[in-house]
Amino acid sequence: MKSKTGMILQIAATYMGTVVGAGFASGQSIMHFFTIYGAYGGVGIGIATAFFIWIGTKMMVLSHRLKASSYQELNDYLFGNFFGKVANTLTFIILFGVTAVMMSGTGSIFEEQLRLPYQFGVIISMLLCYLVMSKDMHGILAINSLVMPLMLFFMVLVIIRVVGIDGIGEAVKWQELQTSAHLKWIMSPFTYVALNFAFAQAVLVPLGSEVQDESILKWGGLWGGIGLGLMLLISHFAIHSRMPEILNFEIPMAEIIRGFGRFFHVLFILVIYGEIVTTLIGNVFGITRHIGRIRSWPRNWVVLAILLICLGISQVGFTSLLTYLYPLFGYMGMILLIFLVGKLMPSK
Repeated sequence: MKSKTGMILQIAATYMGTVVGAGFASGQSIMHFFTIYGAYGGVGIGIATAFFIWIGTKMMVLSHRLKASSYQELNDYLFGNFFGKVANTLTFIILFGVTAVMMSGTGSIFEEQLRLPYQFGVIISMLLCYLVMSKDMHGILAINSLVMPLMLFFMVLVIIRVVGIDGIGEAVKWQELQTSAHLKWIMSPFTYVALNFAFAQAVLVPLGSEVQDESILKWGGLWGGIGLGLMLLISHFAIHSRMPEILNFEIPMAEIIRGFGRFFHVLFILVIYGEIVTTLIGNVFGITRHIGRIRSWPRNWVVLAILLICLGISQVGFTSLLTYLYPLFGYMGMILLIFLVGKLMPSK
């Protein structure tokens, strides 16, 4: 029983860690997809949480029953042979783009929060990714199990101090929508969830196929989805309490934690960095498996090539990449979401 509980928590942590990347952990994507819509952002988070629980669990269980070792096999099942190839190509592009965003995010953390060179943060992240990738799926499970509890600890601090004390007064004074298109918020939870599943499948699919007990996947998906929803809501309230000046920062959540003192601020920066790196690793893992099915090239050389290409793309800058690529990839991922919702589960 203890072993099963431990596995459930590990699955939940890996699920959460895969989604909590640069945009989520830094607060940027939460701000752009939810907080700018005021009260409607909270409603959007509720919708997104339901989808995280439902679709995340379904993706892992479906992969388990199909024995799909990579996202290509899942896409082939969902879309058929021809359109499966199209879906795999889109997923491949999304993974590359999001990996570049993750890498750029690590550089921004070093530059904005630690006053260190942007390139130094990017190079360190490349080295860490290369080392963890040598351990395959075991490395991904291990690093997520280490980083996620720390992230949850900081979420508790935020809700106690920022939301529980400073933010309560602000939370009841919801501002008007920040855009002229008042119904625009309706699409945000769907594009946000679609975006995340578009690259999260790189880890969730092989994870689902490697876990033997289906009930572990179901409970892991449930708690992982609930955890993601709570983290979204806490971050949303905290960022909203500092609007609109918080819009000027690339790492808004770090600015909120800065009020806890230097020690907690630096520790939180390291946790955000760890979360970004876990998603970076997951994406590189998915891209590597995709290439491995097509070409029998040396795995280490493939990993190195992927990192170098993303290094070049990351020079565009974190905010620019996130602002333009995330909404685009969200709409591309919507196709995957629709097919996942409509596809019937194969029998055990």
